[in-house]
Amino acid sequence: MRVNSELAAEQKNVGKRLLLFAFSAVLILASIEGLVRLRQLIKHGTAAVTLYKTVVDPASGLHVPAAGPTTRTIWINSLGFRSPELVSPKPTSTIRLAFVGDSMTFCAEVSSNQATWPDRVWNTIQHASPEAKVDYVNAGVAGFTTVESLTNLRYRVAPLHPDVIIIDEGITDLTRDTRELAAEKGLFTGREGQPSFLGRWSLAWSLLEKNVKRTIRVRRAGTDTRLKLSPEMLVSRGFEQRIRALVEESQRVAPVVAVATITYKARKNQTPEQQLHAAEWSLYYMPYMTADAIILGFEEYNREIRKVAAQTSAILIANEESIPADDQYFKDDVHLTDAGCALMARRVVSALTRSGAFQNLVASRRASGLVKTGSR
Repeated sequence: MRVNSELAAEQKNVGKRLLLFAFSAVLILASIEGLVRLRQLIKHGTAAVTLYKTVVDPASGLHVPAAGPTTRTIWINSLGFRSPELVSPKPTSTIRLAFVGDSMTFCAEVSSNQATWPDRVWNTIQHASPEAKVDYVNAGVAGFTTVESLTNLRYRVAPLHPDVIIIDEGITDLTRDTRELAAEKGLFTGREGQPSFLGRWSLAWSLLEKNVKRTIRVRRAGTDTRLKLSPEMLVSRGFEQRIRALVEESQRVAPVVAVATITYKARKNQTPEQQLHAAEWSLYYMPYMTADAIILGFEEYNREIRKVAAQTSAILIANEESIPADDQYFKDDVHLTDAGCALMARRVVSALTRSGAFQNLVASRRASGLVKTGSR
């Protein structure tokens, strides 16, 4: 009887210890989650897992940023664009800029709307032409390829009657195109970069998951079977046709259209170690690639962008390597910091102001009386 009592007491103690351990573990995990969310709150003004919400646009069927509420670093207007509210219908005296692209255009990584390169472009042009009223719409959406951007242009941008359209696309296209190639060769399955169930609910787990995967994939780069990429393989994916369709549709919407080459952190003149570091997040999203293949891919898509710009007479925004390949200007492999956005804006403004088409647009507005001296 005594033995049974001692055994029952011991089991009770074990139960208490397990309960205490479980409680302690939950408390530690909750504390970590709280600290991570506090850090995000301080940095971005939101403690949510995602920086902003998305909704399905009823006209286009696209997932686009939801109109407000917004964070301290990201402000979305009532139309679902990361830009100031627009006057509708557009006044005839206004020159409207529209920026079409993916996450490189949306610029979620920077400190404010004013730090994005589209806002900097608008601000520079407005100050250079104080007699004109200039506004803009940042129609960039993370994850958009040229296909989604074409739909975005037709249903959400064209009705706003932009006068100048600036296109910055290609990064997400390269990811999707090479995933298809890798899948065809049995080197890729699933959807890389998508968070797990826990990652969708826990910010700490999401960050841990991403960084562990990134570390593993960077270490494996070049050590196992990788996609043997060639320019010919990329040409077959149709990026040239898609970027051409986007440029030509833009030219039917606006009198002035510009298209930018892709800027990226990995460069040919870097050492293999530097290239690997510069391509870390690209390898996270494209684990079947090598750093060399990623550089080759961006070079090929830039070649096609240049070709399309020349054949369509669109303004080419070139000099992609004028943004230095270091952490001061790049938040990761392709997304820019505040300082990087300042240099990107300089690229865009330089190309526009050198363009006869852009100069003629402003001159024709003045001549027709649509741009009033001193108007605001």
